[in-house]
Amino acid sequence: MAWNDPQWGKKDDAGPPDLDELWKRFNQRLNSMFGGKDGEPGRSGGKGNPAGLAGLLIGLAFLVWLASGFYIVDTPSRGVVQRFGKYTETTSPGAHWRMPWPIESSRVVNVDSVRTIEVGYRGKSKNLQESLMLTYDENIVDLQFAVQFNLKSAEEFLFVNRYDDVDDGKDIVRQVAETAMREVVGKSKMDFVLNVGRTEVAARAKQLMQEILDRYKTGISVSQVTLQNVQAPEQVLAAFEDVQKANQDRDRVKNEAQAYSNDVVPRARGEAARLMQEAEGYKQQVIANAQGEAARFSQVLTEYQKAPAVTRQRIYLDTMQQVMNNSSKVVVDQKGGNNLIYLPLDKLQQIAAQPYAGAPETLRQPSSAPASSPAPLSSGRELLGRERGERP
Repeated sequence: MAWNDPQWGKKDDAGPPDLDELWKRFNQRLNSMFGGKDGEPGRSGGKGNPAGLAGLLIGLAFLVWLASGFYIVDTPSRGVVQRFGKYTETTSPGAHWRMPWPIESSRVVNVDSVRTIEVGYRGKSKNLQESLMLTYDENIVDLQFAVQFNLKSAEEFLFVNRYDDVDDGKDIVRQVAETAMREVVGKSKMDFVLNVGRTEVAARAKQLMQEILDRYKTGISVSQVTLQNVQAPEQVLAAFEDVQKANQDRDRVKNEAQAYSNDVVPRARGEAARLMQEAEGYKQQVIANAQGEAARFSQVLTEYQKAPAVTRQRIYLDTMQQVMNNSSKVVVDQKGGNNLIYLPLDKLQQIAAQPYAGAPETLRQPSSAPASSPAPLSSGRELLGRERGERP
């Protein structure tokens, strides 16, 4: 009965198909495909039938075995090839072929993706066992930070530390991060950690973490360490804030004092420099005057030796001229008579203030006078005549 008989299975006496019959037909078709003759399986009448079937199956199995050696590595990953369990090579992203199992095997490891661990907290909850750290000045700080890392060597990560997946390395990274941060904080003072040194603390902790991970050949690279929260413990937070405010006030007062110093000191130095310059100028002036007086005295001495009487008279007149110039008093000697005498004192003082010319005739009448005022004295003789009671 053909398999495509439309009446198959519809007859009244139809029962389940005969398995022997089906197997016989299947063998006949295989024999016809490989050039054999029809016959029962297992007999010599079907020449080449067992060998052809075995060869086909072996060929298919071999092709499938060879095809199992193909594998694809994604962009952020690397392929690690092992030959009989021993590391052979690391392949880059793309399609690759290796010897099929059990000769060689491959593992794809994601090395470029960045993973993050949290130390001192998990989400919004704190982990005081990890966050509380002791500083160099024996104070306690509550420090929470995050570490970002990736892989730089897939073979070290898989074969040195025997990790199966990148997520398995988070525990060792967390332990190393806590150890490194405790060492850095333990060598720093509390004010440095809380205020000005946060960036430096993170950088030093990152460097120390990388040194430890490289020492153990973990194949892990630390990309960034970020301090999330650094503060005093909650039990002493209020007192610590008071101390911080006092420190800020101290710094403010110091800055104000420094600003005042920067304003006063330069001005004082400038004033001192000015006084020094004035003193130096006065010194030079006194020296020059003394030298001039000495030179003048030498010249007077020379003239005195030539004509002593004339020189004495000249010295006397010059001295009286200088003395009279410094006096504001006018003495009038009037003998008899009640005549109203008009003295132009301002004019006399101006004339007396002029340099001495060597004779009393230098006192002359002013060139002009107001019309409404009385006429001034014309000369020294006229002034002397009026003092004696004479009329002009």
